[in-house]
Amino acid sequence: MSVGNRIKKIRNMCGMTQKELGLAIGFDEKSADIRIAQYESGVRTPKENIITNIANALKINPKAIDRLDTENYMDLAHILFIFEDIYGIKINIVNGELCLMPDKTKGSIYHPLFDIFNTWRQKAEKLKNGEITEDEYNAWRYNFCV
Repeated sequence: MSVGNRIKKIRNMCGMTQKELGLAIGFDEKSADIRIAQYESGVRTPKENIITNIANALKINPKAIDRLDTENYMDLAHILFIFEDIYGIKINIVNGELCLMPDKTKGSIYHPLFDIFNTWRQKAEKLKNGEITEDEYNAWRYNFCV
């Protein structure tokens, strides 16, 4: 989900119009809604200080709408939250272990993530059992395509 899509989703969840958000972060009356619309549509990319101002106005962590880095745990948490929004990924406990799983109630009964996760689990199991090498496993992962 893009920065603009996340801004729009959270702005709507907060019940704000584009103009209200634009005014809340200090844009002038004439351009407040236009600037927010440009960010939401991807025509413009908000700079870091604008991201911070938008987040403050929406009373959220800036990471919830910012570009995310997969090498940072906080960013990874927000990526997983985005996956929850888009794909219905849920966190659960199974046999005392935390796990992520697709939510069967999100969308149709058939969920493509079930197949992806199951294929991944099968390959990881083959690696664990010594049926394939780590190089073979990595070759599969880095060439994975649905």
